[in-house]
Amino acid sequence: MSTLIRREIEGVEVAYFQDTRIIDESRIEALGKELNDLATNPATKKIALNFQNVGFMSSAMLGKLILFGKKCKEAKLELRLCGINENIDKVFKLMKLEKVFSIDKDESTSIEKLNKKGWFG
Repeated sequence: MSTLIRREIEGVEVAYFQDTRIIDESRIEALGKELNDLATNPATKKIALNFQNVGFMSSAMLGKLILFGKKCKEAKLELRLCGINENIDKVFKLMKLEKVFSIDKDESTSIEKLNKKGWFG
């Protein structure tokens, strides 16, 4: 069973977690594989990872996210995280993950920032 729902919105591939609690080892492994597939076979060069459904995740999942971030960087993909609840946000801040990831309050902000054009874009 798929653990991520992927769809394209305004040229950005948005991936949603289906699980509200990401703690089961087999689900984390499945998510890791799906995140790897997302980094190696994206529909676009812009990805928003939406956590709106997630209330809790284990530290093992944080490791998968960091690995996913590295793969995105290697593949020159733009990545933003969004929809992170207060509990997960505290963990991200504690681990200083806001220095590793670009994090937005909601999906529309992530999409807007990913589509923002520079001076010559």
